[in-house]
Amino acid sequence: MARSLKKGPYVDEKLLKKIEGKRPQTAAVVKTWARRSQIAPEMVGFTFGVHNGKAHIEVLVSEDMVGHRLGEFSPTKKFVRHGGKMQKEQEQKQKEAEISAAQAAKTATETKKK
Repeated sequence: MARSLKKGPYVDEKLLKKIEGKRPQTAAVVKTWARRSQIAPEMVGFTFGVHNGKAHIEVLVSEDMVGHRLGEFSPTKKFVRHGGKMQKEQEQKQKEAEISAAQAAKTATETKKK
């Protein structure tokens, strides 16, 4: 749900204090847990370490990101893959195809040497 316009954007005050008076090129990674904080124009160029629940993921803020939340650029869930019998069969076919391609390339180089 959007924040009302009369209230203005929510930007964490501690986060603004951390970048206050620093230059984006010389500043180190600014670690933060404030995922709900919106990106302000003053933050452009800085690199933030946004916490995802396990680790800090580095986010380099650009002009296109202004108005978005910091948490949008630090995903909290990691997609591993869907498994099952079909997936294993597909992986096995892919391995066999790679092996046959490698063998074909090997025989082609051997015939050229003769």
